[in-house]
Amino acid sequence: MVGGTLLVLSAFGSLFVGVADVTPWGLLHADSAEVLVFLESRVPRLSAILLAGTGMSVAGLVMMHITRNRFVSPSTAGTTESASLGVLVATIFAGSEAVFVKMGIAVVFALAGTFLFLAFLRRLTFGDMLLVPLVGIMFGAVIGSVTTFFAYRADLLQTLAAWTGGDFSGVLRGRYELLWLAGAVTLLGYLYADRFTVAGMGRSFAINLGVAYDRVINTGLVLVAVITAVVVVTVGDIPFLGLIVPNLVTIVLGDNLRRVLPVTALAGAFFVLVCDVIGRLIRFPYEIPVATVVGVLGAGVFLALVLKNRNRTV
Repeated sequence: MVGGTLLVLSAFGSLFVGVADVTPWGLLHADSAEVLVFLESRVPRLSAILLAGTGMSVAGLVMMHITRNRFVSPSTAGTTESASLGVLVATIFAGSEAVFVKMGIAVVFALAGTFLFLAFLRRLTFGDMLLVPLVGIMFGAVIGSVTTFFAYRADLLQTLAAWTGGDFSGVLRGRYELLWLAGAVTLLGYLYADRFTVAGMGRSFAINLGVAYDRVINTGLVLVAVITAVVVVTVGDIPFLGLIVPNLVTIVLGDNLRRVLPVTALAGAFFVLVCDVIGRLIRFPYEIPVATVVGVLGAGVFLALVLKNRNRTV
């Protein structure tokens, strides 16, 4: 309740933060310029922030459960890099097609990359859970290198930079609506929450309880791939979001997915909103991309989580 109220108040305040002057007084008096900026830019931007933050946080939570590793997320499993490669392929070979076509190609590549990463995990045995995300980061780096090479050959490096750096400054009405699909998929994840919780306890345990383990795992991967691809296509990659928010929430509330998923969604939306506002204000009237702010804060939290886990196992 308190978290939801804080998010609503913060969201309302963010509508009046920016270079263009937009005030409640101006909106009440129907100032045409302020109403135009409010409806065309501020409201779509806020919607995109909330949908992207909610979606990526829930995607990280689901991935953490189905892989049974707290440090596996779309950012550390090659999922976001695979989605970026898919967007590049779509741009080169289907540049004139609708955005849904590009999203579909990105989803296919995100799925393929995630399944390939999981195939690596099944063939390898790790005594330390921290080695799993390290392998994922290296796997993502390889995919990222391939993407950069072909983007260079196709003279699309600047476009690639927009995909790999999450930024909400260019969000306008008509350019973010695809994110509502991520919101719908996030709700679908809540419907499967109990199944994901059971699947996270292992194949044998899930099968003994009558859960179709493989089907649940594949469903979770599809949800993660769709959310990741939609966010990458619409606003770009937001690093560490799907890693740090689920970890912090589950540390406090436990691993029951149905219980922690709504809190994770709210926390993710609030975290991205705060980072976006910081990016708007820290060099006002210029903006720092939200991916930069999230990356700096997220890297610090990630290192703290790693050190905490290391001290616990020593």
